[in-house]
Amino acid sequence: MTTSTALLTDRYELTMLQAALASGTAQRDSVFELFSRRLTGGRRYGIVAGVGRLLDALERFRFGDDELDWLRSADVVDTRTLDWLADYRFSGTIWGYREGEPYFPQSPVLVVESSFAEGVLLETLFLSILNHDSAIASASARMISAARGRPCIEMGSRRTHDGAAVAAARAAVLTGFASTSNLEAGRTYGVPTTGTSAHAFTLLHDTERDAFTAQVESLGVGTTLLVDTYDITEAIEVAVEVAGPELGAVRIDSGDLVSLAHAVRKQLDDLGATKTRIIVTSDLDEHAIAALAAAPVDGYGVGTSLVTGSGVPTSGFVYKLVARADDTGAMIPVAKKSSDKISVGGRKYALRRRTNGRAVAEVIGIGTPPADDGDDRSLLVELVRDGERVHAPSNDEIVEHHRAAMAELPPAATQLSPGGPVLETVLEP
Repeated sequence: MTTSTALLTDRYELTMLQAALASGTAQRDSVFELFSRRLTGGRRYGIVAGVGRLLDALERFRFGDDELDWLRSADVVDTRTLDWLADYRFSGTIWGYREGEPYFPQSPVLVVESSFAEGVLLETLFLSILNHDSAIASASARMISAARGRPCIEMGSRRTHDGAAVAAARAAVLTGFASTSNLEAGRTYGVPTTGTSAHAFTLLHDTERDAFTAQVESLGVGTTLLVDTYDITEAIEVAVEVAGPELGAVRIDSGDLVSLAHAVRKQLDDLGATKTRIIVTSDLDEHAIAALAAAPVDGYGVGTSLVTGSGVPTSGFVYKLVARADDTGAMIPVAKKSSDKISVGGRKYALRRRTNGRAVAEVIGIGTPPADDGDDRSLLVELVRDGERVHAPSNDEIVEHHRAAMAELPPAATQLSPGGPVLETVLEP
């Protein structure tokens, strides 16, 4: 994709740039940090996602002729600023938490080191990506925890914006979902895709038997047959007659899923289809998945709740200037002092404090990190160095890192009820 991302921003970023160029402060060395003051939704942890998309978007953050012509015609900024934007290339350094990493209040999820001019323009782009994708990943992680090893399928494309659907599918799969129904996510991000049929396919045919026969003949006996269009008991019987006992799976999309799963499992076993899996869908969220833990269910299809962050569609991240050069060139901390929106000035480090491999605190400090005690884990990794991307993990590496990082958290992290952060944030001087 080559489309510019430069106008995926707010006007005030460009007007600040114009004023800073005029005052001679635009080139001051600066540090911006992206963080959340609190965890949204009463959740016990958040999960970082969207870093890869952010870095892709940064590479396309260019003001070409089309962008500059529009800014000129709309009289957004003056000619001097337009000339500066024409040559814009981010040349600074960015550190951040890895995708799949848990975060907590005040965690410096992203640290941008650059001139004020270069860094201030990125606020909206970075926040829009990380606020959305991390909200999806945070919901996904809770669903995976509730599923207790049973696979989850992301299938929410019809319940959100088309672009958000692709981003949500990526975030879900990189934090534990087995696959997605979204083909663009498969093409763009290389995540596994899956899908078979909807009720429309059954209704197209004269009988349910005709529909099942057509699907099995085309897709094989390993396919998944949707069995709740009419009568589930009759559909199960027909499905096994058509596909045989090697039928891959049946899907239930309505009704009392707990009792239906038990009845369907018994009927399948009685018909000799003991290996046929049961997949359930129908407006599932982490709480519904947890309620199905004792039911004979083999997998979950999750749509609306996943792509909307399960009721928490944003992560509450903010992007703040925390340090800048003074007139001598020395870096000084700066911070907002509003009573309910206090920030902590100074460029941060971040450690996951552990005891015997188990996380016990999120340690955030300014200056030189404390001496490594052999079990602390540094959380910030270099993403961009002197304008060049240096971080590009594979999907498998992201998934593995997420699993390992989640395994460090205390057992209370699996609780779905609202509560405080599972790790205390320790602010060191």
